[in-house]
Amino acid sequence: MQQVSDASRSPGYDPAPTNSRALIVDSIRSAGTVSRVELTQITGLTAPSVTTLVRRLIDDGLVDEAGRGSSTGGKPRTMLRIRAAARYVVGVHLSAGSLTYVLVDYAGAVVARWRRAGPGDDSDPEQVVERIAAETTELIDRSGIDSSLVLGLGFVCPGPLIRNRGVTSAPPSMTHWVGFPIHRRLEERLGLPALLENDATAAAAGTRLTTSHDVSVMAALFMSEGIGSGLRLNGNVYQGAHGNAGEVGHICVQIGGPQCWCGSTGCLEAIAGPATVVAKARAAGLDLGSPRRTGVAAFAAIARLALTGDSRADAILRDSASWLALGAQTITNMYDVQLLVLTGPAFAVAGTIYLPIIQERILSSAFGRAVNTEVVLDERGHDAAAIGAALMMLRSERAISA
Repeated sequence: MQQVSDASRSPGYDPAPTNSRALIVDSIRSAGTVSRVELTQITGLTAPSVTTLVRRLIDDGLVDEAGRGSSTGGKPRTMLRIRAAARYVVGVHLSAGSLTYVLVDYAGAVVARWRRAGPGDDSDPEQVVERIAAETTELIDRSGIDSSLVLGLGFVCPGPLIRNRGVTSAPPSMTHWVGFPIHRRLEERLGLPALLENDATAAAAGTRLTTSHDVSVMAALFMSEGIGSGLRLNGNVYQGAHGNAGEVGHICVQIGGPQCWCGSTGCLEAIAGPATVVAKARAAGLDLGSPRRTGVAAFAAIARLALTGDSRADAILRDSASWLALGAQTITNMYDVQLLVLTGPAFAVAGTIYLPIIQERILSSAFGRAVNTEVVLDERGHDAAAIGAALMMLRSERAISA
């Protein structure tokens, strides 16, 4: 889930507004409702500039006046809000085991979602692009919106990848994707702008909608077929100088440990990730259904066994959780976060087993106790990466300046 930065973008954070119109739109969206006076305070723009930009946005049908705010002694201020139905974006999360789609309106709310079986191991990228194009069209049609109002598509998958170009190397289940120009092919096939990002990074963005917690510094620990993390600071997702921030799955937690697909040894993902959990379960003789069941589907079968009283399944998952807790503690100690969200498809099915073990580890240290770091499960962990993909597309220049 590692990335290499696209040099055409400023390093560090996800696409953020850089022009005045974009800044106004993003500020109104973030606030929900806000007055013109408040926009001058939030954006630092002059009052005449804000007035002119807001008028143009109203004329373009992107912003509405939403009545009067509370009086503070003078004339009540006119409040502004985004017209939710003015535009839409699509978010797609690809993994070997699943394809998740969401449709998000211009205000940033999810209006439709669809989760389908994934393409499986050794999938053909060209066929998957065709499928994504067809299913994206179907999602839009079934939602009953005008397709001309769709601004673009945010697409996320495991990496490493070159942002907005393609995958440079991949876990064993996605080796055929290496070198495939996924970003260009999606744009060609859909006829829409596309944004290509890392799934764990997108999940951190997605937790703005999938959890009820609103803090300034939070991290997401993401587990799907692999393990990654994302950091969100004051609403912006941090990606690092080259887009490689948050690769907690590939920190070494055991010197001389097992070989990881990334080329290193002793990686957290190699020791405690879903693939290792599934291999241990099969070696222990657990019945996971068809031998062709792999990835999160097989991991979910182990979780069901554990939650219904199978002691062997429970022990395997608790061992994994103990290792994952080391990664979680590393994140919270390094970044001094207020909140750690456990998200992604694997946590969606086994999070209740992992949560208390990770909480206990973090609160066992002086750092965690001193600030009382909160650890929670994502209420919609299956969808977080797809939602994040859509939100990142929504904040991109091409979408926000439309």
